[in-house]
Amino acid sequence: MKTTKMLKRMFSFFIFLLFSFVTKNMAYLLSTNSRWIIDEKGERTKLACVNWPAHLQPAVAEGLSKQPVDAVAQKIVAMGFNCVRLTWPLDLATNVTLATNVTVRDSFQSLGLNTDISGFETNNPSMIDLPLIEAYQSVVTTLGKYNVMVILDNHLTKPGWCCGNDDDNGFFGDIFFDPATWISGLTYMATSFKDTSNVVGMSLRNELRGPKQNVDDWFKYMQQGAEAVHEANPYALVILSGFSYDTDLSFVQSIHVNLTFSGKLVFELHRYSFTNADIWSSKNPNDACGEILKIIDDGGGFILRDFPVFLSEFGIDLRGGNVNDNRYMGCILGWAAENDIDWSIWGLQGSYYIREGVVGMTEYYGVLDSDWISVRNNSFMQRLSLIQSTLQGPDPQPEVSNLIFHPLTGLCMLQSSLDPTKVNLGRCNQSQPWDYTTENTLKLKNIPLCLANTGPNAPVKLSETSCSIPSLSQWQPISASNMLLAAKSTNNSLCLDVDGDNNLVATNCKCVNGEDSSCDPMSQWFKIVKVNKANEDV
Repeated sequence: MKTTKMLKRMFSFFIFLLFSFVTKNMAYLLSTNSRWIIDEKGERTKLACVNWPAHLQPAVAEGLSKQPVDAVAQKIVAMGFNCVRLTWPLDLATNVTLATNVTVRDSFQSLGLNTDISGFETNNPSMIDLPLIEAYQSVVTTLGKYNVMVILDNHLTKPGWCCGNDDDNGFFGDIFFDPATWISGLTYMATSFKDTSNVVGMSLRNELRGPKQNVDDWFKYMQQGAEAVHEANPYALVILSGFSYDTDLSFVQSIHVNLTFSGKLVFELHRYSFTNADIWSSKNPNDACGEILKIIDDGGGFILRDFPVFLSEFGIDLRGGNVNDNRYMGCILGWAAENDIDWSIWGLQGSYYIREGVVGMTEYYGVLDSDWISVRNNSFMQRLSLIQSTLQGPDPQPEVSNLIFHPLTGLCMLQSSLDPTKVNLGRCNQSQPWDYTTENTLKLKNIPLCLANTGPNAPVKLSETSCSIPSLSQWQPISASNMLLAAKSTNNSLCLDVDGDNNLVATNCKCVNGEDSSCDPMSQWFKIVKVNKANEDV
């Protein structure tokens, strides 16, 4: 396997009064320091990934009959991702006949996918007659050429769609989940990609589930799998998933993972709106968000106190019509920004070669359209833009500033360039840094201008006077979501809001008086996000 070189990655930090992007020369050799993934210099490397499936029936990375692999890799970079979670079926590493004797062409022919053969011949002629494992390796190498890190994710055993509680593929000892075979496959993949520098980690198994789940076997086999990967490739991060479709790692709070190595362990979580659909559909969004965030923290968010947590799957129907999806995404984006979490969105794919018997099925969770080159929902990509930036790092005494993030739009609160007393929403990389004081005052950093409420349905203003009268500029997070910023001068009855022109106003706080699930507070959801200069290089 050809060794690729790491070039540059984009990091985002405050520089004086400007929150901007700084290009850094970063090595691919990653390790962990407490909750952070770091490079050889000890500086934060944030994973901002997209899932690219290669685990379905053809056992080929999706979309390559639609676009050249180079074009897809370039599009990944253009959309702001620095990493791909590339899935693979265990059979690709343990079934020699499948991996080395079956070509891409053979795989498509066996499934009657003749149109995809023609598309592959046009778009990726050098790959069409490669054995399946070499085609997979070619995708990884191409991603490295464009400076994209890769997490190898063992998604399931037999190629196909994942997952079901009774698919005999969910936990150790199931018909299609033999622990010895699994460890053999992990060892093979870790060894094969040991010298591929953009492969930075291995996710040991996707979405453990089913009636056989138990803590003893989890520790026994996950520790064996982690040791096998580390022995074969000591450079790779080792990523462990939890129970119940990777929503539950609560058991590691009382029993710790015991490994012979350190500095490589990462835990992963998944979260979709349908995981707790009843909560989103039955409660007002503030209460629902608060309850979901408690579930996330209890199920694995607490691990951030000691280890990195990789939110390796989350996403929504990007057609935008699912109310629960939209509320869930605002809630999860606020949490992800506040914690500056490592993450991977589901998914890249605009379509599948074949999924559950349907040829060419469209994937509405995919950030690409079915042509595999157009962005499906540009507004959604804007919503992701802040969390694609590195906001925090492991500096023990960081200089802290804040951004005021609006998850519904993906924008941040900015001082107007036309009138210094006005504030509006704009791109977060153009935001001035803010101080949020112990008195709950929002103040521009190093400038005596504080955010003041001027009355119901009126624009909020920046003024020097309000800095000397704290009651005028105190904004307190309220509600179970902790995302409504209420003006204390109004006894928390007015909250920060956005009008149709992206100007910041104060309006009656929404969904705080026992309203049902039909109320909608999302225009009032803001998150005060800490940013430090731990990785600044200017």
